[in-house]
Amino acid sequence: MATTSRSPIEIPDSRLAREATELIRSVESDLLYNHSLRVYSWGALQGARRGLKYDAELLYIGAMFHDIGLVEGHRSEHDRFEVDGANAAREFLRGHGITGDALRIVWDAIALHTTPGIPEHKEPEVALVTAGVEFDVLGLGYDDIAAEDREAVLAAYPRVDFKESIIQAFADGMAHRPDTTFGTMNDDVLAEKLPGFERANFCTIIRGSKHSN
Repeated sequence: MATTSRSPIEIPDSRLAREATELIRSVESDLLYNHSLRVYSWGALQGARRGLKYDAELLYIGAMFHDIGLVEGHRSEHDRFEVDGANAAREFLRGHGITGDALRIVWDAIALHTTPGIPEHKEPEVALVTAGVEFDVLGLGYDDIAAEDREAVLAAYPRVDFKESIIQAFADGMAHRPDTTFGTMNDDVLAEKLPGFERANFCTIIRGSKHSN
């Protein structure tokens, strides 16, 4: 395992992890790249606090790939960005000879990271990717992590105008496929950022179905 000079969290130093880092660094902005490293760090810190046993390599892959579906060249026309990221991570792992449950765990960790209420009931790697995302984006569990650890992670992987920039990154990655945000928190982003966007309403869809009653 290797660690940065300032972060309190060890980054996996396997070939798999190094090549994942190189790939994500080559396609993502500083905003998303540093966010992904923080997600891993917060997830690992929460895992330690909760006493969870997890595969650090799988947690790292899940964290690093979780937003690649927002990036030009890695986003589809019709799938949710979370699914694009999950598919990309699965193909990356397959390309490195990974099989079995590891593929499913990483896929779920990424696909479910914006679906509250489910990840915490699945494998630790799934739960901790979401915990890392919720900490970094929403500030959930902020006081669970010691101030000195928070400061060290932020020194290693800085937040620069993060709040408004991440909202814009979400909007940029979803504006061409607004229908994929139905039933998710992502439609909050497009309601604010995409002119003319109208939220689909679940009750209206039920009432408008072809069923007679």
